[in-house]
Amino acid sequence: MNPSTAFARVLVDELVRGGVTDAVLAPGSRSAPVALALAAAERAGRLRLHVRIDERTAAFLALGLAKASGRPVPVLTTSGTATAHLHAAVLEADASGVPLLALTADRPPELRGTGANQTIDQPGLYGGAVRWAADVGVPEAGREATQNRYWRSLVAKALVVARGAVSADPGPVHLNLALREPLLPEDDDADLPGPWSGRGDGAPWTAAAEPAPAAPRPVGADGRTLVVAGDGPFRHIDLSGLPLIAEPSSGIWGSSVRGGALLLGAADWLAAHRPDRVVVVGRPTLSRPVSALLADPSVRVETVTASPRWADPVRSSALVSRDAASLPAAEAAGWTESWQQAAARVGTAIDAVLDASPVLTAARLARDTVAALPSGALLVLGSSTPVRDVDRLAVPRADVSVLANRGVAGIDGTISTAVGAALAHGGPAFALMGDLTFLHDLTGLLLAEGEAVPDLTVVVPDNDGGGIFAQLEPGEDRHTRDYRRVFGTPHGRDLVAVAQGLGWAASSVRSAGELTAALALGGPRVVVVRTDQRAEAELTRELRAAAGRALTS
Repeated sequence: MNPSTAFARVLVDELVRGGVTDAVLAPGSRSAPVALALAAAERAGRLRLHVRIDERTAAFLALGLAKASGRPVPVLTTSGTATAHLHAAVLEADASGVPLLALTADRPPELRGTGANQTIDQPGLYGGAVRWAADVGVPEAGREATQNRYWRSLVAKALVVARGAVSADPGPVHLNLALREPLLPEDDDADLPGPWSGRGDGAPWTAAAEPAPAAPRPVGADGRTLVVAGDGPFRHIDLSGLPLIAEPSSGIWGSSVRGGALLLGAADWLAAHRPDRVVVVGRPTLSRPVSALLADPSVRVETVTASPRWADPVRSSALVSRDAASLPAAEAAGWTESWQQAAARVGTAIDAVLDASPVLTAARLARDTVAALPSGALLVLGSSTPVRDVDRLAVPRADVSVLANRGVAGIDGTISTAVGAALAHGGPAFALMGDLTFLHDLTGLLLAEGEAVPDLTVVVPDNDGGGIFAQLEPGEDRHTRDYRRVFGTPHGRDLVAVAQGLGWAASSVRSAGELTAALALGGPRVVVVRTDQRAEAELTRELRAAAGRALTS
């Protein structure tokens, strides 16, 4: 057996032993030994392999699988520019704490810096975005025993670091795999790890072990305490009856008051209900009113973190703790009820505004999509407007899992993330994303022959461009001259036809009833709702005004 084949089989065997259940690859020549070992592992029933023709799509698919399952997911590429296409997903995994494992095949050292075909400087390619990186030593004949221990130790460390098992700081890991020719196995027995597996008992694959789940963490209260939860690894929080403003992808959104950003945006109401202390869990990034509250010098901000890294964008944290139970506990009478009652009044007001339109708006689409999801469904939210509309307008649901790429909050790779998350989820899954987000990752819709088909329905509010800018400073009247060209960026595409051209069932809907019926059909499917950028911006202002009136009446 040649060294590259032996290394690949041991690598994959140790991944399986370490609990990896899914792997993703984009085809290539230099990565062939590992690709064949992954295929053999799939045939043996030890993992599920996903193949994509585009490395960026492959990376975000792996990201979605890892984000939804909580398990490390390797993504394999060949050498050269292919490795660069993983970078965006690695950045997202870094900021979101997702255990992504980047496996990049490479030329051996003697071919680097010589102008050899498809060779770039790959060691350290992802910089500080990875928790750990290793330029793996080239497999060599005659060093079986020593290298076998080295390979297995290397993979085991990569999985431990990616999970954050010691550091409590999960995230991406990069293994750069330098391989010499020959790259393909000479023997016919490609389904066994081979004589370098180090097992000695002839068994083809070793057993996997699942990591232990995290224990629940209670949160206490002190005077007028508000809990703010953003995207992050927290999934088990005992709120002890405190008011909570949680982003949809926080994992505890179901316990949140509805429309928290609208409550904080009502200046008069907030002046009378300003908390003495805000406890921050996760990484809140969606709402400007939340950021303004955290920057208020009259409010004590305390951060609870599960890892050595924590979010503090306005540098206001007075205390950082890994143990929420250490926080003092003494709740002010009627404090939580005042937030719940205010949220109910705001909910009634915004529902009246949303229901007044005879056709679906993007804002109503966000509310109605969440409401129509079956219990146990998965919802993946695109960055930009959809995640903010769900945050402000939807009724929080504890029986729906919500994911979003909020680590770096880019719109790239969202379809692929949703496909990966849907495949890991195993049940009905849905994604809500804007039209530019949808167009940005069309290759994510490509499902090659033999690939698993996700039960995924992608809902797209189509305002023909970058509609979020109409709700921000670029949408102000003084920027009208250049708005359409450099911010609105109309694409003029028929997204139903685009989706159908890529093999997905697709339709356009206009009413709430049509939406409910389309969501019940199952996936893979794309549902498009045509909206208007300027009208949506005006509706956003109307919703804020309605919330303000509800809180002062």
